[in-house]
Amino acid sequence: MKALVYTAPETLTYRDVPDAAAAGPDDRVITVQSVGICGSDMHAFLGHDERRPAPLILGHEVAGVIAGTGQAVTVNPLVTCGACPACVAGRDNLCSTRQIISMPPREGGFAGAVALPARNLVELPAGFAPDRAALAEPIACGWHAVRLGRAAVPDAANALVIGGGAIGLGAALCLRAQGVGDVQMIEPNALRRDYLGARCGQAVVAPDALDPVRQFDIVIDGVGFDATRAQASAAVRPGGAIVHIGLGSASGGLDIRRMTLQEITFIGTYTYTAADFRETCAAMFDGRLGALDWTETRPLNDGQRAFADIRAGLTAAPKIILKP
Repeated sequence: MKALVYTAPETLTYRDVPDAAAAGPDDRVITVQSVGICGSDMHAFLGHDERRPAPLILGHEVAGVIAGTGQAVTVNPLVTCGACPACVAGRDNLCSTRQIISMPPREGGFAGAVALPARNLVELPAGFAPDRAALAEPIACGWHAVRLGRAAVPDAANALVIGGGAIGLGAALCLRAQGVGDVQMIEPNALRRDYLGARCGQAVVAPDALDPVRQFDIVIDGVGFDATRAQASAAVRPGGAIVHIGLGSASGGLDIRRMTLQEITFIGTYTYTAADFRETCAAMFDGRLGALDWTETRPLNDGQRAFADIRAGLTAAPKIILKP
């Protein structure tokens, strides 16, 4: 099969690779129809993720059909053991032996096919497009984050989302779906700000245009750099919560003194539980998360250029979907 292989920093090579194969009786081979480019894929592409060494097939936001049956599915890429204390407690995203496709030993979805356990597949309703279905994974990150944030601040009436990529937009949609009606977004790229406002109906401003007096019950940082953590620290209200999804940098930016004096909760959040993923899919299928039409498609063999365009800030859509 053909695949887009990360071979060196800033280098992706479209080439032949061995066909994806089931590793055990419970595995299914998924013929990939749509696969999204994630920020973590970009992190690896730039050579900044030691967990993803070259050569490696990246990509974990996958929708396609089960080979041999033709059943359309979207893919939960997080493979867990189901038996450790975290899994038994329903916090399987914290499984001590968790694996995710696009990280060794599991190859990712920038390919003609990928193999996963059957329990990781969610069947699609008839006619549900694979480009929309591939958004389940990034939106599930937001669903999980919002669920944790609302548990910390049950009376939350407003929220700030930092970052207008798919993670940030997904979080904004999930906030509204979970009962937080007043959502403000900030995004530095003017091209994307215009898209989010005109196409996605979001209230979005540049980082330096945010009202410095306004404070928020929940702040979701979908970027994770020093500057975004500093803005989150300043914008959250006393007794509120910062929910941190982004993996931009490892440290810096948090105002620990203010967080202590104002009893601000900080929540680190990683991916989603299997239940979160299924709930996200249900919300997508019944329309609670909107039209899900905020993607741009490119052929898989043009993936190198797609990554370069994202890095240069030339893409307005929050998500580029590659098509094998």
